[in-house]
Amino acid sequence: MINSNRYCVIMCGGIGSRFWPYSRTNYPKQFIDFLGIGRTLLQMSYDRIKDLVLPQNIVVVANEMYAPLIKEQLPFLSDAHILLEPARRNTAPCISWAINHIKATNPNASIMVAPSDHLILKEDEFRKSIEKGFEFVETHDALLTLGIKPSRPETGYGYIQVGEKCDEGISKVKTFTEKPNLELAKVFLETGEFFWNSGIFLWSASSIYKSLHENAPEICAVLDKGSEAYATANEMTFINQEFPNCPNISIDFAVMEKAKNVFVECVDFGWSDLGTWGSLYENSPKNKDGNVVQNCNTMLYESQNNIVAVKGEKMIVAVGLNDYIIADADDVLLICPKAEEQRIKHFVNDLKTKYGDKYI
Repeated sequence: MINSNRYCVIMCGGIGSRFWPYSRTNYPKQFIDFLGIGRTLLQMSYDRIKDLVLPQNIVVVANEMYAPLIKEQLPFLSDAHILLEPARRNTAPCISWAINHIKATNPNASIMVAPSDHLILKEDEFRKSIEKGFEFVETHDALLTLGIKPSRPETGYGYIQVGEKCDEGISKVKTFTEKPNLELAKVFLETGEFFWNSGIFLWSASSIYKSLHENAPEICAVLDKGSEAYATANEMTFINQEFPNCPNISIDFAVMEKAKNVFVECVDFGWSDLGTWGSLYENSPKNKDGNVVQNCNTMLYESQNNIVAVKGEKMIVAVGLNDYIIADADDVLLICPKAEEQRIKHFVNDLKTKYGDKYI
């Protein structure tokens, strides 16, 4: 039987710029069926948690421009379960609003927060980990994050260093490190003390509410003004007026790296944030030449270890390409070595400076 005090917040507002040009501002990666299985990343995220919390306890938070996409892909969600941000303010304001919304309805809630654009291959292990996490935060004043056992020296993820063990598979967090360089990432992998920061959190409503007030008072000063409005007909009016005044800051910087009661559950359930073309390549089936072809027509000669993703019926013919990203979407064609994919964000910024939002 599902515990009625358990909730899930699915964060669905990111742009996914590292997946450009497939992921665009008006149609970002969480709404795309990248794996060709008939389910988008958002739909897969919902599928994973629907057996862990009651349907009425699932809340999706996104920028207001994505309301039609959410309703199209999750048509059974009522408007009351979709919180629409009037402005982009990163994860700390997003989570703070969701916490206030849930706490107004159920002060005894325990809450899981998860991004909408992750891939998880071992779903049974995922469910066991979430159940264990809920049990921990329901019996401890704790902010719990899930740490992923690293398989390579990845420079695109944040890392968590584990400290003193307090329960089977759960330890105090010693340090957080944002996206290290390759040499440091290799050291992290060798020590065995560091785990990838998944961006999946669990906590009780009371614990995170207290920690937000202690560590992010500038956000609470804005959102506390609406203490009487949450979970009422006046909520959106208040949010539209005040939410844009929140600082733009992540939950990691605002709370997790400051709080004293942060713990990590070390897990291994086939996780990828699918944040880059490289991660999609790693998690996709490959042909005999190591090429990944995403739902398109190709003729590849003397070409190995590429990822080709093209929308529409266009035929792609390539000769002598190795370890490249070839991505064609609408009015943009990207051809980039996989080793240089971290520069895609810079390409997007340069385009925005020169052409505005035309190609973004």
